[in-house]
Amino acid sequence: MNYIENAYNIISEKIGNWIETAIAMLPNFIVAIVVIVLFYAISRIVVAVFSKTLFKVSRNIAVNKLISSLARIIIMTVGLFVALGILELEKTVTSLLAGVGIMGLAVGFAFKDAISNFLSGIYITLKSTINVGDIIEFGDQFGTVKSIGLRAVKITTLQGQEVVVPNRLIFEDVYTHYTINQERRIDLNVGVSYGEDLSSVENLTLEAIQKIDYLKKGKPVDLYYLEFGNSSINFVVRYWVDFYKQTDYLKALSDGIKNIKSTYDENDVTIPFPIRTLDFGIKGGKTLSEMDVKIDQFSKGNE
Repeated sequence: MNYIENAYNIISEKIGNWIETAIAMLPNFIVAIVVIVLFYAISRIVVAVFSKTLFKVSRNIAVNKLISSLARIIIMTVGLFVALGILELEKTVTSLLAGVGIMGLAVGFAFKDAISNFLSGIYITLKSTINVGDIIEFGDQFGTVKSIGLRAVKITTLQGQEVVVPNRLIFEDVYTHYTINQERRIDLNVGVSYGEDLSSVENLTLEAIQKIDYLKKGKPVDLYYLEFGNSSINFVVRYWVDFYKQTDYLKALSDGIKNIKSTYDENDVTIPFPIRTLDFGIKGGKTLSEMDVKIDQFSKGNE
């Protein structure tokens, strides 16, 4: 009986102490609840304002929502720590901080690449010049940016394939951005016969290119002779067009070729075939049939 009575007294004393502590801490408990509710309201207001601002800067909905969620979690975590401090649970706060730190290190080592891709994705979304719809070249890949996600950038090639490039590679390596300036220069290589007058060829070529009615205003059309080739004198003609998609470049290149070809045909300018010829004349060479006729005449004259 004494054993039971002693146990009863101990339990009663403990419960009494707990009740006294609970009554004494009741104001702190109420304040802690008010703090949690207050921080929850603050988080909603801050996230609402933050989201509106963020969506003006970034087009990536997934990243924007994730950043907003992280902001809410950070605010609520601060509120929780403040509430625990009001309840005089400093040791609990210290343990939680230590646990979060250890967990953060473990997660950091385990998901190093994933975290790197995530942070790179945020940077690309907020600071980089790359946006959805832009044309870029990264390594051997050339195409249009389809999406910028939390892990990777998706590029649709000109042939319609989808290429997935991890964000950290885009962040760390060199890429070429074709649409950032919304203009592009076409470098069209041409060759003409050795018998042509080069000044006349230059004038005709520039005239042919200037017939393209959508050339970039304020940009010159240039022509430079480059080399004496095996069968032609080679040059490059350079001109600019507005560039928003790859077909803008292809159309300008195609129209340039057509205009030059038709202008050369009208003015009897020869574009040599890439073959070896025996040039017995001043311009363009002679055909084998013509040479056969001259050889026959020469033979008959000697008889």
